Amino acid sequence: MLSMQDSLVILAIVLVLFGGKKLPEIASGMGKAIKGFKKELNRPDELEILPEKDAGAKKDVEKTENKS
Repeated sequence: MLSMQDSLVILAIVLVLFGGKKLPEIASGMGKAIKGFKKELNRPDELEILPEKDAGAKKDVEKTENKS
């Protein structure tokens, strides 16, 4: 894990690179990205389910194609 000194050095470098005005925008963007990522992880998977009559019709088409 990072110590307090390491964290302060990293914060100082980020502050010098981006400036004080840009940091809130960067933090907000990162927060929105993390929130969106978590939301997508919790979303159920979408599966395409075919009704039985379509599956039967597909078998009939396959049989007809094999006879040709």
